[in-house]
Amino acid sequence: MTQRLLDLPVKIFADGADLQGIAELSRQPYIDGLTTNPTLMRKVGLTDYEIFARAVLKEVKSKPISFEVFSDDFSEMRRQALKIHAWQGNVYVKIPITNTSGEASIPLIEQLAGEGVKVNITAVLTPRQVKAVAAVLDPSVPAIVSVFAGRIADTGVDPMPIMKESIEILSDLPKAELLWASVREVLNVFQAAACRCHIVTVPHDILKKFVELAGKDLEELSLDTVRMFHRDAAAAGFEL
Repeated sequence: MTQRLLDLPVKIFADGADLQGIAELSRQPYIDGLTTNPTLMRKVGLTDYEIFARAVLKEVKSKPISFEVFSDDFSEMRRQALKIHAWQGNVYVKIPITNTSGEASIPLIEQLAGEGVKVNITAVLTPRQVKAVAAVLDPSVPAIVSVFAGRIADTGVDPMPIMKESIEILSDLPKAELLWASVREVLNVFQAAACRCHIVTVPHDILKKFVELAGKDLEELSLDTVRMFHRDAAAAGFEL
C-alpha cells in the first residue's frame, strides 16, 4: 500500500519521538519530512532534548524536520529558536501560536522569519490565527503553518472548511505551506489531500495502519475481523 502514499497529492511527514522509528521512516521514499514535539518526547521517556535532537539529525540530513521550543517566555523562545535553527540546514523551528497566558507569538514569528529562520507555527486552530501569521511571514523564507485539524474535529467541528480557508489565506505566500496536524485515523490523510493541504503529519502508528489497510477490500477486512474475534475468544478459553 506504500504506492498509495506516494501517489497522494500531499507531502507525508512522520510525527513521533522514537529514534529508531524516525531513522527507519526517514529512509522511506513516501516520507517527505518529519516532526516531533515535547509531549511526544516525554511519552517515550526522553530527558535530554539536545542529545535526542542531534541523534535524530545524524539520521535525517536532508528532509525537513521540525523541533519545538519549550520556553514560555518570548525572549527565551527566541534564544532557543536561534540555537535550534543553527543545528542543521533542514531544521524548522516550531513556535506555538501563543504562550500559556494566551499572549500572541506573532511579534516573535515576524522577527524570526525576518532573520531567515524557517518557522513551523504550531497549535493553530482558527482562520484568524492563520491570517495573523500570514501577515508577518517573509515571502522569501520557507515556513509551515500547522493547523490542528484533528483537535478541531475533536470539538465536533468539521475541519475541512477551515483547512480550505487556510489554504486560501496562505496562497500569496509562495514558500508557506499548510500542514494538517493531529491526525487521528487513516481517513484524515485522504482528507488533507482532498482539501489541497501541502503537508499532513502522521503519527508512526497511523502510518503503519495506512500501509496495512489503505485501499483494502472491505469484504476481506470484514472476514479478517470475524477471524480476529474467533481467535481471541478461543485464546481466552471462553465457555458457555
